Amino acid sequence: MWAGDGPEGPCYGAAVQGLLDGYRPTRGFDEAFHADASPRACYRRVVERFSGLSVDDALRIEAAVAAEFKRQGITFTVYDDDQGTERTWPMDLFPRIIEAVEWLELERGLAQRLIALNRFLEDLYIGEQAALEDGVVPRWVVTSSQGFERHAFGINVPFGARCMIAGIDLVRDADGGFAVLEDNLRNPSGISYVMENRAAMAKAFPALFDNHTVRPVDQYGQLLRSTLEEVAPASAGDDPTIVILTPGVYNSAYFEHAFLARAMGVELVEGRDLVVDDQVVYSRTVGALSPVDVIYRRIDDDFLDPVSFRPDSTLGVPGLLSAARAGTVTLCNAIGNGVADDKAVYPYVPDLIRFYLGEEPLLANVPTYVMWEDDQREACLDRLDELVIKPVAESGGYGIIIGPHASDEELAAARTTIEADRRNWIVQELVQLSSLPALAADGLRPRHLDLRPFVLTGERTRVFPGGLTRVAMREGSLIVNSSQGGGSKDTWVLAEPETETEVDPVTQADVNADVYVDGRPGAADQTDPDPDPGDRPVMNGGPEEDAPGEVGS
Repeated sequence: MWAGDGPEGPCYGAAVQGLLDGYRPTRGFDEAFHADASPRACYRRVVERFSGLSVDDALRIEAAVAAEFKRQGITFTVYDDDQGTERTWPMDLFPRIIEAVEWLELERGLAQRLIALNRFLEDLYIGEQAALEDGVVPRWVVTSSQGFERHAFGINVPFGARCMIAGIDLVRDADGGFAVLEDNLRNPSGISYVMENRAAMAKAFPALFDNHTVRPVDQYGQLLRSTLEEVAPASAGDDPTIVILTPGVYNSAYFEHAFLARAMGVELVEGRDLVVDDQVVYSRTVGALSPVDVIYRRIDDDFLDPVSFRPDSTLGVPGLLSAARAGTVTLCNAIGNGVADDKAVYPYVPDLIRFYLGEEPLLANVPTYVMWEDDQREACLDRLDELVIKPVAESGGYGIIIGPHASDEELAAARTTIEADRRNWIVQELVQLSSLPALAADGLRPRHLDLRPFVLTGERTRVFPGGLTRVAMREGSLIVNSSQGGGSKDTWVLAEPETETEVDPVTQADVNADVYVDGRPGAADQTDPDPDPGDRPVMNGGPEEDAPGEVGS
């Protein structure tokens, strides 16, 4: 036992300072406390439990969790880091709680967004490019995107599910409303850490779960496998063969690749383990070749097939694209998805929802300005010191300039760069991010955070309960990326015991039928969750850095 709970409840320490002594909510939205420092209803029992711990108790438990993570190899990799490339995954002990009703609204908004993005991608690469023809998104913005892939034209995907696994980054503003910060539609990382965080919390504070009906997360492997089975080619039959294609052990997300292979009960392979013969993919086994039907590839488009993409790539499989085009294998995610998560396309996603679904977005975007529009650019250049400046093609938080924190020289350089390369920059409003208590050296202190839920699409669209909560561990910081000092939290989605079985995931058929009424989920009298989003300078990117061969979205 890691001793967060003892037989009589919390393990009380002898230290003079309690965990919540001196805690003061931030001026923004504190998810656990009201402005008067009284706990919100859903956090009351958690606050009571943590109030009974001393700082020394909590630090000891945190150290035990970190040691166990290190022993199990629960790590991520940072490149060009003086402190070493491999770090133990950081988890903060104070959980994040999302109530059932609130999650249902998020679930519907996330499903709506993913369905629209999949329709956009399908229309772009297979259909008539209606959104481009009608000017919903400027054609030149799409075709100039680094993620736009001409090799994707004509490659069909079952059910039009070009993005089968998505990670949608959400932020919560000063009023508590959720907004979408960015879409990750290529290789979103982090789900393995979601499950490991839950396992660690269950071991550290088992009694906390006795007081809450928390939706489980350990079923992700089964859910992912069933999704991939749904998108298998018709030739696969009733028992398709699925593999995970990894760049190898030196990739930043290798832990996750191996974790998911175990969770699904499938083979983890490298490019050298696969061969294409007569437009069919085979896995090399002892003495034979075994056909492969679905490849969950954790390799970026450019490295996937040296015949069609980079000829110097040793990570991919020669001829793989020809097999995908022939329909004998399904690639997850499909190639070319990067065009839809390009930050320059992001401002148009609400219009894409309206165009393809005929509905108002249930989740708002962060207010975003494009620098190729003269009026928007001129207005932003006049107040860059108030805004957030982002390069459209970077991830992991790199290249972002937070106006209020930047020097005059940095802002001057940003103005020059924007004027010289208008397509590759967007500017966003600064949001006062929500916060939660997180463990510091002197107790629990407010720290800013975001949320990455995961959405799976096969025959239907499913939103996995919870997601990866990333937290900025430095006081006042808005940088949540683990590669830049951020941590994570276990994310609890509560389910009312008497209604838990009634909360079903939104499906493609639901959206086409009657799930949405007047742009809102369910009955017309439900609350419209569309918030006044603002923005935030949370550094974009996954829990680990980009590595050759994988987009760390």
